[in-house]
Amino acid sequence: MSDSSLESLIASPETPGTKHFPPFAADEALEAEAVKRLAQFPEDRKRSAVLPILHHIQHHHGFLSAAAIEWTAQRVGIEPIKVLEVVTFYPGFRQSAPGKFHIRVCRTLSCAMGGSYELMDQLCELTGIDRASLDPHHHPIAVSPCGTWSVEFAECLASCGTAPVCLVNDDFHEAIAPEKAQALLDQYSSNDH
Repeated sequence: MSDSSLESLIASPETPGTKHFPPFAADEALEAEAVKRLAQFPEDRKRSAVLPILHHIQHHHGFLSAAAIEWTAQRVGIEPIKVLEVVTFYPGFRQSAPGKFHIRVCRTLSCAMGGSYELMDQLCELTGIDRASLDPHHHPIAVSPCGTWSVEFAECLASCGTAPVCLVNDDFHEAIAPEKAQALLDQYSSNDH
């Protein structure tokens, strides 16, 4: 599969959040990570290294571009479509850049009853995010025009007793009622997290 045909399958690689992440490049650190991960599996199970390699790439580059998917496939020795299948199966993988601060709001029953949909609405209003034209199945992330903030709904963040809950990047926040949305954002805009 060529880069151009793979790129046609990627939901939306360009967002205002792109400016906060370095472009994909297979540097020495990434190559060392790939060697380390590939060494953890028997020769006939090298494709098992796909998940940890993709996690590493997303952690450093913000999302998984067509170039990152191609490189991973080549490095592991499988077809790029097999890597893309992994990327599109797991909701934790992103095909486009989030904002500098990515907020995942739980929407399962306890959180929904606790106000998570209202929290999402408040976060969008405060950050200027428009989710109206969002395709929540194929492209669930909405990014603010400035690229600083992004939001998406998440399935069960495993704290039903403290609903509603959300993640900001990797930071877990409990009992974030809609009226606490501004205070939550202030924690990040006042700090260079």
